[in-house]
Amino acid sequence: QVQVVESGGGLVQPGGSLRLSCAASGNIFRFDAMAWYRQAPGKQRELVAGVRVGGSTNYADSVKGRFTISRDNAKNTVYLQMNSLKPEDTAVYYCNLEGLTNTPGLAPFRSWGQGTQVTVSS
Repeated sequence: QVQVVESGGGLVQPGGSLRLSCAASGNIFRFDAMAWYRQAPGKQRELVAGVRVGGSTNYADSVKGRFTISRDNAKNTVYLQMNSLKPEDTAVYYCNLEGLTNTPGLAPFRSWGQGTQVTVSS
């Protein structure tokens, strides 16, 4: 079983910055993909940014040039640096991790964090 814990959310003024962290623990053999999603009130959950095992990244058009996803393999942690925040970035942000567990047969896993609230308001 893989546990995922997010941190770093909060209240920030428009134009400000926040860095979200997502730390994983458990019987992990390998990460295949690490991603951040968000869900605003009344809206569907959407992909914000993702990074795959080879290092390739992808971003939602709405955050390109403002957000950066990165990872620290040694710490089993993925980050989301958010700059130039806008009120429309307000949402609960969720971390999603996919990979293989260190078990016979290398069973796959996909785990979600509990979410962290980001509020952008003056």
